[in-house]
Amino acid sequence: MKADNGHMSDAHDVPAVPLRGGAEMPMLGFGTWRLRGREGCESVRCALQTGYRHIDTASMYANEDEVGRALRDSGVERKDVFITTKLRPSDAGRERAILKASLRALGTDYVDLWLVHWPPRGRADRRHVWHEFLTLADEGLARAVGVSNYSIDQIDDLIATTARAPAVNQVHWDPSRYDAGFLTASLDRGVAVEGYSPLKETDLADPVLTEIAAAHEVSAAQVVLRWHIEHQITVIPRSSNPGRIAANFDIFGFSLGPDEVARIDGLAAR
Repeated sequence: MKADNGHMSDAHDVPAVPLRGGAEMPMLGFGTWRLRGREGCESVRCALQTGYRHIDTASMYANEDEVGRALRDSGVERKDVFITTKLRPSDAGRERAILKASLRALGTDYVDLWLVHWPPRGRADRRHVWHEFLTLADEGLARAVGVSNYSIDQIDDLIATTARAPAVNQVHWDPSRYDAGFLTASLDRGVAVEGYSPLKETDLADPVLTEIAAAHEVSAAQVVLRWHIEHQITVIPRSSNPGRIAANFDIFGFSLGPDEVARIDGLAAR
């Protein structure tokens, strides 16, 4: 799909969300779950060549080496790429060692965003991990820190304990999971919402999506990704197919009207 001005979407078209500490998170990123080895390295390099400047990985993905290698091979400068990685809850208590290992694997002195991948069991452990995250961020090893798969109540507990909210909460998000209350509560706390697996469980043959896609001469998948952007939700689709990597990135030549957004929101009520 070509943009209205005749060129394909590029890195400059991607809006960014300002985070505490001065980092700016591009609202379209590239997910790397299950992308390992040669396929992982080639997929990340393809994404960078396509224009993605936000790469999402995690220690549990076992592909931080591949992400780092792809970045070095791409020719794109480190400062121009927003890198996210995550701590497994089972690594609670080893925060510094795990982050240092991630930095070595990625070949960088810092990450732009470090997330707690899932809430550790027990309030005491969740609070401890968050204190350590803030300490390491203050040392400059992560430009911003946040959480993943946390409830609003769990975020409130972190805020009550430290008076510092997570910069980001990365959650599973797609039209069937639309929750206006969750989005409002997150915004009220200054927490940016980031959605993963936006297409995995989405029925791309749903008439609502196909009708809107036809109206804009784009694919249903592109409509779903654009819907995230309209809600100010950062989205990180994943693919190893170069054609899909390019199509998932090319969502800035059209926009959705309020009525179209509302129709897609309504899929959650089914």
